[in-house]
Amino acid sequence: MPVSIRDVAQRAGVSVGTVSNVLNRPDEVSSDSVERVTQAIDELGYVRNDAARKLRAGVSTTVGFVVLDGQNPFYTDVVRGAEDEATRHGIAILYGNTDEDVSRERLYIDLFHEQQVRGLLIAPYGDVTSRLQRLRASGIAAVLVDRFSGDGRFSSVSVDSIAGGRLAVTHLIETGRRRIAFVGGPFDIRQVTDRLAGARAAAENAGTPVDLEVVATGAMTVDEGARAGARLLARPRHEWPDALFAANDLVALGLLQSLVVDGRAHVPDDIAIIGFDDIPFAAAAAVPLSSIRQPSRMIGRTALRIVLEEAADPASIPRQTVFPPELIVRASTAPR
Repeated sequence: MPVSIRDVAQRAGVSVGTVSNVLNRPDEVSSDSVERVTQAIDELGYVRNDAARKLRAGVSTTVGFVVLDGQNPFYTDVVRGAEDEATRHGIAILYGNTDEDVSRERLYIDLFHEQQVRGLLIAPYGDVTSRLQRLRASGIAAVLVDRFSGDGRFSSVSVDSIAGGRLAVTHLIETGRRRIAFVGGPFDIRQVTDRLAGARAAAENAGTPVDLEVVATGAMTVDEGARAGARLLARPRHEWPDALFAANDLVALGLLQSLVVDGRAHVPDDIAIIGFDDIPFAAAAAVPLSSIRQPSRMIGRTALRIVLEEAADPASIPRQTVFPPELIVRASTAPR
């Protein structure tokens, strides 16, 4: 059995309170008691459980982070940004991937609630409002990541996805594309609907006729992108779009893969492709992929700072931090 503070007190012949004072406030204890307690600690090999001490004091050294797609390198970078900031504060990140599954999302939120983390960062998939309110009621701060808090009840750190969608389609139009397909889904992911809204706004305000169609995917993955590309290429050639705006880079890479393997449509001469997130694989693709960049690590660092601030001051007013997106142009959207 591990040595307890009670064992130390018994060996030293002092009270448990005296041992606690020696560990935390030695200047308030006589030198004789300090010496006896220190000798008992050395003899018994007592190791102070600092995590347990902080939990008893109501201060956890962990923050939970729940993401909706752990396979997406964008979220990997967001978590790393949060970890970088957490290290500066002596905090550890506990991580959970919901894989776009509502039941798993609820499981992780409830688990972190039971663990009494200091705060929770979450890139939500479903409606998590009621569970986050329960967290807040028990003193656990929560911040939305990569999702704007529309009702303002919780702080959020995100990128303007509507502006990003507008940037992407405006760029395609400026390169001479007029038959554009938005590829992504499912549409209960807020980021997908926001990016589509921005795409539609750009098409409507183009000043020239632009045909924008929607090609739905069941998930934001490479495989789903490849399947969507195969469906598009199965059409008669005159019905192919001349540009594809993918809701994220994984879908875009799947689209690019399907076009390269098929061999009939060349990127960007026949079909241009642009993604969203600017993950590291985008620049290394067979045809370097244009994308809408999100400052992933900055999002993670900012979210971690805010959740710690709110944990220290529960009465703080929720704030919405929105970063601007950045257009990154590469070979996949070269002008005609």
